[in-house]
This record gives sequence, structure tokens and C-alpha cells, in this order.
Amino acid sequence: MNTIATDTANNKDDYAALAGGHHGDPFSVLGVHQAGGSRIIRTLQPHAERVEIIDSQGTLLAETARVHPDGIFAAVMPPRLRHYRLRLTTTVGDTLEIEDPYRFPTTLGDLDLYLFGEGSDKQIYAKLGAQLRTVSGISGTRFAVWAPNASRVSVIGDFNDWDGRRHAMRLHPANGLWEIFIPGVGSGEKYKFELLDHKGHLLPLKNDPFGHYHEPPPGNASIVFASKYQWSDYPWMQRRTAGPELDRPISIYEVHLGSWRRRTEGGDRYLSYRELADELVDYVSDMGFTHMELLPVSEHPFDGSWGYQPIGMYAPTQRFGNPDDFRYFVDRCHAAGIGVIVDWVPAHFPRDEHGLRRFDGTAIYEHEDPRKGEHADWGTLIFNFGRREVINYLIGSALYWIDEFHVDALRVDAVASMLYLDYSREDGEWVPNEFGGNENLEAVAFLKRLNTELHAHGATTYAEESTAWPGVSRPVDQGGLGFTFKWNMGWMNDTLSYMGEDPVHRKHHHDKMTFGLVYAFNENFVLPLSHDEVVHGKRSLLGRMPGDEWQRFANLRAYLTSMYAHPGKKLLFMGSELAPYDEWSHDRSLDWHLLDYAPHRGVQSLVRDLNALYRSTPALYEIDFTDAGFEWIDWGDRDNSVLSWLRRDASGNFVICVSNMTPVVRHDFRMGVPGGGRYRELLTTDDVRYGGSGVLNGDLEASNTGMHGREFSIAMSLPALATIIVGPVS
Repeated sequence: MNTIATDTANNKDDYAALAGGHHGDPFSVLGVHQAGGSRIIRTLQPHAERVEIIDSQGTLLAETARVHPDGIFAAVMPPRLRHYRLRLTTTVGDTLEIEDPYRFPTTLGDLDLYLFGEGSDKQIYAKLGAQLRTVSGISGTRFAVWAPNASRVSVIGDFNDWDGRRHAMRLHPANGLWEIFIPGVGSGEKYKFELLDHKGHLLPLKNDPFGHYHEPPPGNASIVFASKYQWSDYPWMQRRTAGPELDRPISIYEVHLGSWRRRTEGGDRYLSYRELADELVDYVSDMGFTHMELLPVSEHPFDGSWGYQPIGMYAPTQRFGNPDDFRYFVDRCHAAGIGVIVDWVPAHFPRDEHGLRRFDGTAIYEHEDPRKGEHADWGTLIFNFGRREVINYLIGSALYWIDEFHVDALRVDAVASMLYLDYSREDGEWVPNEFGGNENLEAVAFLKRLNTELHAHGATTYAEESTAWPGVSRPVDQGGLGFTFKWNMGWMNDTLSYMGEDPVHRKHHHDKMTFGLVYAFNENFVLPLSHDEVVHGKRSLLGRMPGDEWQRFANLRAYLTSMYAHPGKKLLFMGSELAPYDEWSHDRSLDWHLLDYAPHRGVQSLVRDLNALYRSTPALYEIDFTDAGFEWIDWGDRDNSVLSWLRRDASGNFVICVSNMTPVVRHDFRMGVPGGGRYRELLTTDDVRYGGSGVLNGDLEASNTGMHGREFSIAMSLPALATIIVGPVS
């Protein structure tokens, strides 16, 4: 019996397993292996009629023999030959030359494997997924994926006719990583992973958890992508290394990219990242916002989730372009002096079969126990924060957005749902922690590590957290969770509730406007008027305001200005500056036509002027997070529904803020002030430019008439349903 025949007899079972697509260790059979005194080349080419071994010049080195009817070929390797290629003649008569992926060694080094096993690889996004590589002078793509309980994993795509037998991957059993280098596969190739579970059953095809780009529906394949983008924001990035500056003005414009503006001439299509880089960035710059916050741009299958059910944590959504188009958008923001915040969702993920759910046939990203692993409210699954590979996946995603896309900050969604094991659960529907409590200790540890890592990269973090959990925005080394900022949901709920009251009843709800100052300095707060407040029947901000048409607009103007004068950074959802009548819908453009009407233009002009005044007045932002920056003048005038207070900067400079929340003009209204001299109205929401009635104050001279416990006071006219800001004349 000759060498090939003997080898075939010895490997009969392996050949059957390879041809059947259920061999778990193809590298032990395919490629070059010692067999007796010879080296044997074996290759699986189901679509080939004939396979030849050739050198790099195309010279024939050896003919192969078909050793299995389903396309396994073998040949004795010529002496001293190290490198070879394959020349295939297909069953339809085509000829092509290819590299054999099974002749290449692993491209994951010992350090890569160690860091992954430890869960501490900060650049895991450059190791797993699809990475363009050149190995031994040959260009191709290295694919790697974590699937510890799979019995076989393959890469499939157009390059192998979506045949899972042809590029079965190499397993690193110590940590459950599968990888293969496939020569000739380049940027733009679509691919998926085909997996068999531990029993050998075929699973639904999966896209790449670390994929950088995905195809649009109805397909859901991942796409090999290599960035060619050249950044131009070096000065911005150098300044960012200093980290968060709490004493700077932060005025955030929250945006859903798919509905800010659409192209009606293109069938109501989305604007692309590059179109948004011009139109949206110019608009935000003109309006004077310091930052833009994007509702999640991670790839997601369902438009109606607004991105909050992500399935591609390492991929900007293809809806608006490719990853380099998104890089251009961020670059353009930085050139305009606008910081970029991205909503990021590590709390849960959807059940779509092509995503993370039971990725290798078991719950590796989620919990097996539904009492720990499911959000019934949202129909989603919860990440297993106790598994180091999952933590590495999530923190790697966060760092990917910061490092690769130059995003300045992440706003972490649904933090409360992560902190509490019994979040939105009844008794018996949750599992206590090891101490019997309801705190998710693993999630707490994750959030602390996340914030530590992001701050080390010069990034800022925002928590959407609605409970009284202590120290959300306090440093980790001081016992806090480590976020830079926390959304002040209590302020938002209380003040919107107050503004919804008929002014005649507001005196009975006065505390809703003052209670927030009891805890205003416990955290580094952002005051959010976000997308969540203008959907699901809550009505638009204008729609919440009581009274006739004029009063509704006046209420809105007074409310927005009181927010800018209140301690805390600012956030306004897109379109709110247009004062729309209708709720926001992700399926259509904002109501830009409203700017044809003066009341709506007035609100937009007010927001623009508020941003300008805010940014130029340190007293409105410099000491947001200690009581040194705020002082009540009179918080108790509930009968008149008037509130007055001071804001100070670090040098002691101040402005006076007054809100009259009734439709009554109050002439000769006397108010205590810190000192004598002249005062000047810096802004009033009753200005006719904004749609007001024009009750204005000229220069105001302080008298030594005592008021509100102060030696000096000024008398002014308080317009109806208005907020005014007054400053001393130097």
C-alpha cells in the first residue's frame, strides 16, 4: 500500500467528520502533517474536481489524489518544500490559485491569549473579530471569536460559498477562542460564523460580536472593514488628555441622527454621516451648544428601539454610512469645537438569533437563570457581569469608541437596572446577592472598572441613573461608582410636573421647584430634558404647558431659562428649541416648518441666546457642584409663585435669577441684592424678540432699603410667566 493510501486508511474517520462538517479540530488533519517518514498535504475543497500543489511561480510541484468523495485531497509534500499554493480546477472547469489557510500558524500570541483569559485586554477590538493581516508576506484576514462550548466554529462568506466545512477554525481550548487566518479575504467581504453546539447541532448563523461593520437589512452579515481615515483633530485630542473639567460650561444637544432632518427629495431618506457633519454640526455650532449627545449609534436591528437594543457593540450603524464616515462626523464636530457624547448600552441586549443570545448554544454573554438574565419589561437579556470575558467585551467596546472614533464621552444607559437585582421585579423573580441584598455587586464592580478605564483615557462618563444610589458621580477611590456626571431625573420629574400645573394652583406645588436644591450638590448633576420626556404620550414640552397659546409659549420660555440658571450642566433634546406641538417620532424629520411662525422662532432664538449667555457667564457654570455657587434670595414666595436666587463664580462674581410663574405682571417688585450700585437686565424671556410682551427693565439702581435679609434691594418689573437674569454693572 502506498503512502497516500496508508494515510487515507489511518484518517478515514477524520475525513468523514471533515466532509460532514462536524470535525472540531481541522488543523490537526488539514495542512501539512508528518505521516510515517513523509509529510502529507491534505486539503478540503468540495467544489474542486482537481487540486495541484504549486509554488509561488505557479510551477507544478505535486498532483493530489482525491481521498474522500466529498472533496478531500492529499499529496506527499516534496522534500525541503516549506511554502506552497493550491491550484484548483472546479467542477465547472474554472481554474484558480489560492493559499491554503491550514498551512499558517496561529496569529494570536501567548500574550493575547493570556490577556483574554484574564479579561484585561484593553485593545481586544484589535484581536477578535475580523482583522486584516499580512502573514509570511500573504495578505488576508484573521478571524477570531469566543465560543467556549461550541464543538465546531467556521467562517462563512462569499469567499467560500457560505460552506461551513471549508474554513473551520482552530480552537484554543484553554480560553474558548477560535481563530483562522484566511488569505485573500479583504476589506468589504461579508461573513458570518457558523457554529455547532456541544452536541454537534447546527445553530442559527451568527454575526460577529466584534464586527466593525454590518450589512443593512434584510441581511445581517458582518463586513470586513479596515479604516483608512486620517484624523485632523490632534489639538483637540491633546487638550482632552487633561480629563474632565467640572468648571467648564456644558450645554448638550441630544440627537437622534435618523430623525433630526431627512431628505424628502430622496424618499424621506436619512442624512448620511457626512451630510450630518455639515448640516447638523453647523446648526449645533450656530445654536451655541458645547456638546452633542447621540442616541446610540451602535448597530441595532430595530429602528423603533432608537438604538437602545444594540447588536453590534463595536460597529457604528450602517444606516448613515461606514465607520470612516462616522469618524469624519466626529472629526468635523471637533473642528467646530463641539464635544461628542455617545449613548452606550451595556445593560442589556436583544434576543435576535444572529446576535449574542446563546451564542455557542449556551448562555455565555447572558445568565442562564432568567431571574438574573432577562428584562421582562424590555424583552431583552442581561449581560453576565460576573464573567471576565463579558466584562472584557464591554469595556473593550467602551474603549473602542473612545480610542478609535475619538468620542469624548459615553452616556451609560439604564444604570439603575444594572445596580439592582430586583429592578422591576416582583418577589420570587430575582436572586439576592451573596449577602442577601438586592445590590448587583458584579455590576457595581464592572461600573467602577469601566469609569476608571475611561477616565484614564481622558474620557468623560454620564450615568442615566434614577435612584438614590449614593456616590454615582464620586471617584471610585472615595467609594463612588466613578461617573463624571449623573442625570438629575428628580429635578426633571419635579419641575415638569410643576410646569404642567395651572398657574393658579402652582403655589400649592411650590416645593417641586425648590426641593431639588436640597440634594443639588450631592452629585455632579446634568439637568436633562431628554427624548424620554417627549414620547409615549407624555406630549412635547410645549404640549405640557397650560394656558392659552401665548401662555404656553411664555411658560416654556420661562422654564427653559430657569434650567439654564439652575446649578448643573444642561441637556436639551433636539427639536425642543422649535417648540413643537407634537411628540417626537423616530420615523420622521423634526418639524422645521414651524420656524415659519414667530412664536417658534422666538423659542429657538431664546435657546441660542441662552447658550451664548451661559457660555460667557462663569457664574452660571463654574461652581455647579458646591453650594458656594448658589444662594437663595427668596425660595418661599409661594403665594406669588416667584423664585429668586443668586449664582456665583469662583471669583465671587454673581448674577441674579428670578422666575415669575404666574400670568400676572408684578411692577415695583422689590428684591434683596448683595450690594449697592447699578444692575442691568442681561436676559428676559418676555423680550418681544422671543415672543414676549415686552415688559423690560432698564438699568436698576440698588437702594439701601433692606429686603430678604440684605442691606440693599432693587425694585423691578416682573413680567408674566417669565424668567429674567440680572447682573451688576461693573
